[in-house]
Amino acid sequence: MRRLVLAVAAGVAAELAGIGLMTTAVWLIMRAAEQPPLSALTVAIVAVRTLALARGGLRYAERLAGHSAVLRHLADLRGRVYEALLRRPLPRGDALTRLVSDVDSVQDALLRCALPGAVAVVVGAVALLATGFAWPLVVGLAATVFILPWAAYALASRHLKALAPLRSELAERTVVLLDGAAELTAFGALDRELDATGRVVDALAERERRGGAGAAVLAAVAVVVQFGVAVVLLHTAAPAHVVLGSVAVLEVAVPLTSAAQRWAEVRGSVRRVREVLRAVEAPVREVQPPVGRVGVVGASGAGKSTFLRALAAAHPGVAKGVLDDAHVFHATAEANVRLARPDASREELDRVAELVDLDVPWDTAVGEDGEALSGGQRQRLLLARALLADPDVLLLDEPVEGLAIAHGDAVLRQVLDHARGTVVLVTHRLAPLVDFDRVLVFEDGHITQDGTHAELVEVPGYYRDRWSTERMAGRSSAGTSTGDGSHSPSNGTNCVSVDDCTGTPHRRNAVTVI
Repeated sequence: MRRLVLAVAAGVAAELAGIGLMTTAVWLIMRAAEQPPLSALTVAIVAVRTLALARGGLRYAERLAGHSAVLRHLADLRGRVYEALLRRPLPRGDALTRLVSDVDSVQDALLRCALPGAVAVVVGAVALLATGFAWPLVVGLAATVFILPWAAYALASRHLKALAPLRSELAERTVVLLDGAAELTAFGALDRELDATGRVVDALAERERRGGAGAAVLAAVAVVVQFGVAVVLLHTAAPAHVVLGSVAVLEVAVPLTSAAQRWAEVRGSVRRVREVLRAVEAPVREVQPPVGRVGVVGASGAGKSTFLRALAAAHPGVAKGVLDDAHVFHATAEANVRLARPDASREELDRVAELVDLDVPWDTAVGEDGEALSGGQRQRLLLARALLADPDVLLLDEPVEGLAIAHGDAVLRQVLDHARGTVVLVTHRLAPLVDFDRVLVFEDGHITQDGTHAELVEVPGYYRDRWSTERMAGRSSAGTSTGDGSHSPSNGTNCVSVDDCTGTPHRRNAVTVI
């Protein structure tokens, strides 16, 4: 805040120096035309030179202080937003927008809106005091400081509302053309879609032109206001230096019109940043990390993944792992895994790759969010990264989804054997939870059952019903998991038999038919 105040003070001083330079120079020219003694002009000459030098120096100081204050504020703000997003996770795209684009928009809100507005208001107040509240200047400042910016803001808001559906439609049509070009061509619909997209582009361009025309009209009105104030002051026989000084004062307020337009554009971003920060300032229910091997089960949408994210948010330095929104970066496989520990040796990388049976060469470019990998490879890449981090609490959300059941069980068994601390495993399959210390059953966002596998299969509820379904099935396919407990029956069998009252499974060898 102190740096922002210094930036405003430097800006006000720079503008006053410019206005003083204009006023003094005009007075000096008019007085010199009367051919007085040189001694009568000495003070004015020195003042012009001093103000000319001061204007440049103060303008540099204002830019330096303003940008320094804003950039420091943005660095702190981005860190606070990041911490807030850790505690209140959002969908990946929304979180990225708030962390990058919205925080960057705060820079414009400060540099292009707040600072010019504060400078214009202070300079206008000083000018009114200096001129004894001359009514032409009062009217001019009222128009350029309040009326025109308000009109510009209203016009820009209306313009943005009209653009929003057109931009959304253009984005949708662009995705359709990119992703469905082959199908559209095959069915002869590509030209039709291109024509429709072209019409949307034309409508968007027309709307942009109309918005630009409105801004140009307001800028012209601001110039007319300046000219009108000068004419009125001349009509009242005001001195030339007062007339041109008033024009210079209004010149400071004219940029507020464009500042108001920019504020209409960034206001939504500023609001979203405030929402994130307010959310983290609200009381947060601390989620205590469990101890030992803990299974988390429940139907889709019951709150399992939310519970895991809450654990990660409440204990960011302790709990890490494979969450449902884990991101794979557009880099090599090695760079993605090494993100957990940049100083890890190649031997350590090879060790975690062997544990998760990662069959992707380290120099492989994985594409945006792992698009070059299969679902199973992406999960194992995330598992390798989690194991390399070696956290105190390992969080696993369907970590072997996308793998054949036998393969996934083998990988999960190796991961569990390697994990040194607490493991929290979210899964739809109950067989891996037989030897776990504790199982939590979620329904509608709440824990409805809590106990060991042996305890839960003895009491009515979701867990026993689910286990009975698996036990009666008698076998599970070795095909690719769908992530909801169902499996494709096309690739073989993975048989499970139950011999004791607790439902302890004994797995037979699986036969995969290629």
